Amino acid sequence: MLSNQIKEYLAGASWIRKMFEEGAKLKAKFGPERVCDFSLGNPDVPPPPAVNKALEEIIEEDAPSLHAYMPNAGFPFAREAMAIKVSKEQRYAVPMECVVMTCGAAGALNVIFKAILDLGDEVIFPSPFFVEYKFYIENHGGVPKTISTKPDFSLDLAQIEEAITPKTKAILINSPNNPTGQLYELDEIKGLADLLKKKSSEIGHPILLISDEPYRHIVFDGRETPPIFPYYDQSLVVSSFSKELSLPGERIGFLALHPEAQNRDELMGAFILANRILGFVNAPAMAQRLAAKCAEEVVDIAIYERRRDLFCEVLEEAGLEFVKPKGTFYVFPKTPIDDVEFCKLLQEELILAVPGRGFGGPGHIRLAFCIDEVYIERAREGFKRAVARAREISS
Repeated sequence: MLSNQIKEYLAGASWIRKMFEEGAKLKAKFGPERVCDFSLGNPDVPPPPAVNKALEEIIEEDAPSLHAYMPNAGFPFAREAMAIKVSKEQRYAVPMECVVMTCGAAGALNVIFKAILDLGDEVIFPSPFFVEYKFYIENHGGVPKTISTKPDFSLDLAQIEEAITPKTKAILINSPNNPTGQLYELDEIKGLADLLKKKSSEIGHPILLISDEPYRHIVFDGRETPPIFPYYDQSLVVSSFSKELSLPGERIGFLALHPEAQNRDELMGAFILANRILGFVNAPAMAQRLAAKCAEEVVDIAIYERRRDLFCEVLEEAGLEFVKPKGTFYVFPKTPIDDVEFCKLLQEELILAVPGRGFGGPGHIRLAFCIDEVYIERAREGFKRAVARAREISS
């Protein structure tokens, strides 16, 4: 009864899901307070105070239209709020006509791929990568094509250039990056833009640059996430409020197209149509209202930065190699042995991590630090013991 594709997906089930199931067993056996679960990227930092205030204001409106259908692109006031937000972030004027409200960043990506991909079209993205990208692309007949990054997980433009073919429809980047915490610097963005201009001319059609930015403002040490719109017209920004406002369950996000993009009106028409026919129909009405009121609010980043510093101290003390995250709430250290086997050693210490192979980065593990600092500290000695055992096994 099942499609062959779904059978394949089920056979290679997500490592995050597998670790969630292992974690449930450990918590049932030893108690949840004893298990240090770094497997899920589920934000635990409270939303900004403005969110609760906005919710109260929305509920007090009590208008008959509060829960009504809206235009397929979203409420005009919500699109306008996102346009103002994106214009500031991208340092480029973006009108509301270039914005579509979506069911999270995931909904936005599926809308884009539905609109632009024909069977066999390629979408290139750097590895390590967010685990769902392959599924989203294949949902619409596209071919996911991963390319390696440099040892510090920064962009390898030579690898991207080599991967581009006449079938390349888009390049997808995620910065700050899940799972590595790497932030692509301005010089990398400019270099990528120059490369795509050249390659678009060579292959005879524009290559879209899609920037997935749900962690845009979760950056550390005074950094800022560089814009892409000033450097490349054929570009799109995708984002959500799952991380910046700690609202993952509300499924609210948006896409914004560069106002000077070739065939802008045709693309926007396609995105709006896809937003309806994919079954999303509309981003939730209440969430759109909330996002519009809190578009420029951000959670307390200092909490995540403090946890990052503590986790890096723990990992360094244990003897693990890692690239210090510049953003997000993940760190992606190398493992002294096979990543799956190392995760098993960590489980014996009641520590849950996700094997890096699930993100296209074998030989690493992803650790999420959107969890109370007490668990990071509690895991300190367990990491030391697991590393010591791994070295005994490998010697």
